[in-house]
Amino acid sequence: MKPITLKEIAKSCSGQLFGDENALVTSIVTDSRQVKNGTMFAAIKGERVDGHKFIPQCIEAGAVCALVEEKPQCECNYILVDSTLIALKKIAEYYRSLFKIPFIGITGSVGKTSTKEMISSVLSQKFNVHKTQGNFNNELGVPLTIFGLEEEHEIAVIEMGISGFTEMTRLATIVKPDISVITNIGYCHLENLIDLDGVLKAKTEMLEFLNPNGKMFFCGDDEKLFTVKEHNGIKTTFYGFDDRNEYKAEIINTDLEKGIDCKLYLKNGEIRATVPSVESHMVSNALCASAIGEHLGMTSEQIKKGVESYKTVGSRSNVIRKEDITIIDDCYNANPTSVRASVNSLSKFAGRKVAVIGDMKELGANEVKLHFDTGKYIIDKGINAVIAVGELSKHLFEGADGKGCYFETVEECIESICDIIKKGDTILVKASHSMHFDNIVEKLNKDFE
Repeated sequence: MKPITLKEIAKSCSGQLFGDENALVTSIVTDSRQVKNGTMFAAIKGERVDGHKFIPQCIEAGAVCALVEEKPQCECNYILVDSTLIALKKIAEYYRSLFKIPFIGITGSVGKTSTKEMISSVLSQKFNVHKTQGNFNNELGVPLTIFGLEEEHEIAVIEMGISGFTEMTRLATIVKPDISVITNIGYCHLENLIDLDGVLKAKTEMLEFLNPNGKMFFCGDDEKLFTVKEHNGIKTTFYGFDDRNEYKAEIINTDLEKGIDCKLYLKNGEIRATVPSVESHMVSNALCASAIGEHLGMTSEQIKKGVESYKTVGSRSNVIRKEDITIIDDCYNANPTSVRASVNSLSKFAGRKVAVIGDMKELGANEVKLHFDTGKYIIDKGINAVIAVGELSKHLFEGADGKGCYFETVEECIESICDIIKKGDTILVKASHSMHFDNIVEKLNKDFE
């Protein structure tokens, strides 16, 4: 990060500074293992670990300062605040103000990370891009992402995830996007957001902090998003497959080995590209990235190269091709909207198709019906068998007419799955992150014969 003084930091978070106000900070971390010379260590009191215990070893490792809620048990520069987490957000808001580059804020119920990666892939063909790493998209992750900005960065692509009202307000206060992207409005976090209208309201809190001269790129295929035609005089730019969108995409052909051949219709002409994915919504993501690239002055050749250079991250639609089976590892997270998208992709594969689906969390009062309807959708799409896992997923199994099998726990599923799967199968593995379905992927990848 750009060097900033302890005096600047203390002022930005209204903290009490004890020590050298002119000392320079060149990185801010919450993990003691990441401390180096010039670091400010932010001590967070977690449920299981109190970061204040690690301050002495951080100072020994080169930390120039500690951000604390109580006086450290060692001699060092420190800034005392009521809440370390709140202070980090205030410091990040100040640090963001030091940059005059475009900030792109991305949210949505499904596809935030893949859209972030696609946008970054396209823009990196012309610009030095700083992007959210992994899923650092919450009230701690966004400040840490902001602190990763360096002098040489020309664009920041920031993912923002929420689970309740006013969270987006707190994130957008930090990011203050010049370009706002919303991928869709789906069934997620309904325990707090109640229904789709609640999801829309929470996501669009970002717009209150949009640059008055900024741009909004929304997926116009989403019925809820399509109702947001403008905000504070800024007209929404819609993208998608439907003809009503300003930017449109057309799928020409799907090759399960190479990806999706498509046409992207932009203002300056069309681009023919192959999106390296089997999921059709990645074409929509590519279109969004292309529209933003064109808006920022990129050429068609640069945009095409960026689209075709896209790489998936983590357990998100990662196709693992083994000698006898194909695994679609999409177990990072799940809600009814994302499961349907993944099932659509699974349905394109030849041979027997199996969906291994686990509980979808935080769906609120309608969780039983949403699981049941998801099970019905899976079978209606021609999937041959469902392996449902978890307490809620018994309702999904019922919706699938019992075509397959049901396990109460992941452990029970792991014990039996290699006996259920057959040579030539394509298997989708998907559930909420807390279900730990990565263990199922690992079992199939290592032990299926």
